[in-house]
Amino acid sequence: MLASRGLRAFGDGLVSLLLPAYLAVLGFNAFQIGILTSATLAGSAALTLSVGFVAHLFSRRSLLIAAAVLMIATGISFALVRDFWPLLAIAFVGTLNPSSGDVSVFLPLEHAQLAHSVTDRDRTALFARYSMVGSLVGAVGALAAAAPDILRQVVGLEIRQALQIAFLLYAALGFGALLLYRRLPQEPLDVGAEPAEPLRKSRSIVLTLAALFSLDAFAGGLVVQSLLALWLFQQFGLSLAATGAIFFFTGVLSAASYLVAVQIAKRIGLVNTMVFTHLPSSLCLALIPFMHSLGPVIVLLLIRSALSQMDVPTRTSYVMAVVTPGERAAAASVTAVPRSLAAAASPVVAGSLLAASGFGWPLLIAGALKIVYDILLLAMFRKVRPPEERRDGQ
Repeated sequence: MLASRGLRAFGDGLVSLLLPAYLAVLGFNAFQIGILTSATLAGSAALTLSVGFVAHLFSRRSLLIAAAVLMIATGISFALVRDFWPLLAIAFVGTLNPSSGDVSVFLPLEHAQLAHSVTDRDRTALFARYSMVGSLVGAVGALAAAAPDILRQVVGLEIRQALQIAFLLYAALGFGALLLYRRLPQEPLDVGAEPAEPLRKSRSIVLTLAALFSLDAFAGGLVVQSLLALWLFQQFGLSLAATGAIFFFTGVLSAASYLVAVQIAKRIGLVNTMVFTHLPSSLCLALIPFMHSLGPVIVLLLIRSALSQMDVPTRTSYVMAVVTPGERAAAASVTAVPRSLAAAASPVVAGSLLAASGFGWPLLIAGALKIVYDILLLAMFRKVRPPEERRDGQ
């Protein structure tokens, strides 16, 4: 599971930076790029919702293999198609991920599989390793975004051809993930686990969390990595290599933060870890548009990356902890789908704002909304503790 996460993360890190560059080469403007970015997220939400309804009818192994096949088809299709409307359809039904995190259909399936493989006490640490692998390898994928420029200079390929090769590489990574998923056992990892079932006992708390996560995701959709890269391209005229280097270091810091989050959560609890690491990162995001040179922007991006992702493994662990084992697959989908839907709505807004002004309004608005999310999460869930925290007296 961790190896397949790494393969997908490399592809995500690569195409999240190359996607806006490729679409610009094809002649699309910032607003059209925003629409295509929204389509990728909306399609992921629709597919994840569908999987949530049928997850208790099929094995996770079968669903993961099907998702890997879709990833292969997405990469090949993006490499071959050039027109806006066909690309919009492919973006909607495919698996492209324009963000620095995982928002695809793979996420709830892998989360449910992993949650069944460890004890409650080890769950947060496992999700931290899962997230760390994603960030580290995704950072390498972002660094590899310089490859098309290198191919153009060394081999003499046109930039469009070099970018198409990158999407074919994305398809090849999907094939590698497929081979790994085929090695998963047919039966659940924990043969004594409760069978998967729809949400019942935990419906209220899961729906409330889903609403809060959606607010955070809408804000995050304003600054998905593809659009943040587009803003850096426009504002500072950065090359693919320079932008990739920046996101490489932000990814490394995010990866390190996952392990730190585990230790913090053991001391102050999952909800407090989510909030008190996320608040300062949101403030950094809101300050970026007011910086007039690249240096302070990079510093704020690095600080934000060292803090903003600590809520990822803790959030996942918290959701898995406050529901029954049988509801975990459904809870993962129900909390993931609204996040994806909310995130899908905002890139269009961000694209419009970027097309109208170079100020960086999407970053400011995203930072403000994330601060509101942090405050609401703390106010509503600081007393709702998972079983292991109650046993430890936190």
